Amino acid sequence: MFSKSISVAALAIAASSLVSAQTFTECNPLEKSCPADPAFGAQTAACDFTKNGASCDIFHELPGTSLTYNSKGANFIIQKESNAPTVRSNNYLFFGRVDVVVQAAEGQGIVTSAVLQSDDLDEIDWEWVGGDNAQVQTNYFSKGDTSTYDRGAYHPVAAPLTSYHKYSIEWTSTAVNWLIDDAIVRTLLAADAHGANGFPQTPMQVKLGTWVAGGKNTAKGTVEWAGGYTSMSPFLTLL
Repeated sequence: MFSKSISVAALAIAASSLVSAQTFTECNPLEKSCPADPAFGAQTAACDFTKNGASCDIFHELPGTSLTYNSKGANFIIQKESNAPTVRSNNYLFFGRVDVVVQAAEGQGIVTSAVLQSDDLDEIDWEWVGGDNAQVQTNYFSKGDTSTYDRGAYHPVAAPLTSYHKYSIEWTSTAVNWLIDDAIVRTLLAADAHGANGFPQTPMQVKLGTWVAGGKNTAKGTVEWAGGYTSMSPFLTLL
């Protein structure tokens, strides 16, 4: 059986009080009228997947996702090329902090992601490539603008595919900080963001998941970024 998985041990969301009420959106408000987004408000929400993963009500599973839980946390498992197990928060935050403790999936062409994303495709990312056990990538987008791909950065981290680390995003109206084990590794100032309106500044949901970026029908540039084509020979990652 072909099987690759990530394990998420815990997640915490501390939302700003400014809200009172893998990439796609169900309703883009730049294109049509959309229903109001439910907010975290000023509350802090947390899940310890090692203890009560199945009862965590912060997230819902997207179609095709079926998680398993054990003492190491929530396991997102890929068994075939079309799988992209993902969970998404029920509510939105408009500035705040998100922490996730994760061991990313191993495997050439396999990508693990922890993403903040809005309905109009503002985005703040952590991404791990399954053939790189020495670093993690950060990125951001505004309004789905992919006209250039010069916003990403790479950060060294000890064995992210075989050990757990805490990865955090601190998002305010003036800056984004990315942190590994509570140490800031990157800061993006709103004034320095790409383009005139390039800073993420609309309410976002949290998404966690993994997907096959090295699929046989995937665009060549994506396959190269992911480290090559994914082998679909029998493989099992035990976490």
